[in-house]
Amino acid sequence: MTLAIDRNDPAIAAHAELYRREMAAKRLQTLLGAAIFIACVVLAGIGSEVDFAKFAANAWRFPKYILETMPTLRLATLGADLKEWYWGLNGWLKLLWQTLLIAYIGTVLGAVGGFLLCFTAASNLGRLPWLRWGTRRFLEFCRTVPEIVFALIFVIAFGLGPLPGVLAIAIHTMGAMGKLFSEVVENIDMKPVDGLTATGASWWQTIRFAVVPQVLSNFASYTLLRFEINVRGASIMGFVGAGGIGQDLIEAIRKFYFTDVSAILLLIIVTVMLIDYGTERLRHALLSLEHGK
Repeated sequence: MTLAIDRNDPAIAAHAELYRREMAAKRLQTLLGAAIFIACVVLAGIGSEVDFAKFAANAWRFPKYILETMPTLRLATLGADLKEWYWGLNGWLKLLWQTLLIAYIGTVLGAVGGFLLCFTAASNLGRLPWLRWGTRRFLEFCRTVPEIVFALIFVIAFGLGPLPGVLAIAIHTMGAMGKLFSEVVENIDMKPVDGLTATGASWWQTIRFAVVPQVLSNFASYTLLRFEINVRGASIMGFVGAGGIGQDLIEAIRKFYFTDVSAILLLIIVTVMLIDYGTERLRHALLSLEHGK
């Protein structure tokens, strides 16, 4: 059954006119926002001394470089072409394994540090304001300084190798995890905490029996997510001599070994994709256990 609409009805006409005005205002708002955004981009480019004409004239070089890194693969000689493309596979796999270990150890150390500091940084558990303020500022420092800067400092201090990469990732991870962990702690149910406090339990006993059971699955989920990020970060630690597959990647880029660049990048991409998939499944399983599903 179709209802007939009388467009001459004053109420319907008023609603139609109101709709047109609202849509016109929304379109104007969208255009104004786009104009402001473009103006900000232009001003940012001018402020950073970007030559837009030069950028437009040389934009084609980026896809050209990507195409140059692609190997020549022929169906008739596919095996030989792949073997030539991945001529350094054994060495690259060893460096890739080193990259994973750097990310893993750095994540574990950083997560442990963030775990120990998050309780004093949480506003609902930190009893001493000065300690809470100092802990938060320390965590901000750790996560504000880029990992590559920490790696450069540690390379100077400890020399070339994976140790600077591990320390750089651990410190940055501690700052990020401490922040995330403290936010999880601030959202807990305080009734168990109040109950244990009323029985005379110490601060650490309260943390152990009232707080940790509520936050453990979220902590593990955030740690797995951070591990994914750290694998990507560890891949470029080699740029400054801090170990991992990044050292071969930067060497291939500097020496214009085009096919080596694509081969190493493909290895990194596939590895990160597999880790992302695996850790995503683990995170969902942990969250499902937390909600009793």
